[in-house]
Amino acid sequence: MTMTQDRITSAVVPEELRLNVLPYYLGRHYLTGESYVYDWASRLDSSYQGGLWHFFTLSNGGFYMAPAKASRVHVRWHLNGYSDMMGADAFGITVTLFALCHLAEKTLDDAIIERYHLLREFAVQHVESANILRAID
Repeated sequence: MTMTQDRITSAVVPEELRLNVLPYYLGRHYLTGESYVYDWASRLDSSYQGGLWHFFTLSNGGFYMAPAKASRVHVRWHLNGYSDMMGADAFGITVTLFALCHLAEKTLDDAIIERYHLLREFAVQHVESANILRAID
């Protein structure tokens, strides 16, 4: 018997709806969660200097943030020895996973833990899944 997994899709959040995204997905932790995303971006990419980020919703109920820049990023994480290039979308997924994990540790909030797992389900299907998973391992 062959099991097929439904493909999880992402959709960019229109500019006029962005203000509601983080409060919806992170609840009362939305300001801390957003700051964790930017902090992790600078930890994982030494050349990161801020900029516009897109918000994405996932068909499985998850979300993530990714830099609007289209260039590839050199990502390094010293605790697991990861060092490689990835696209901005994969970088955003990776950074959001790190931020959600960090936020879950700090808050012990089951909803945040669920958001992490929903995003990881999407990450496994991403075209750059091998890089994302190596980076977060």
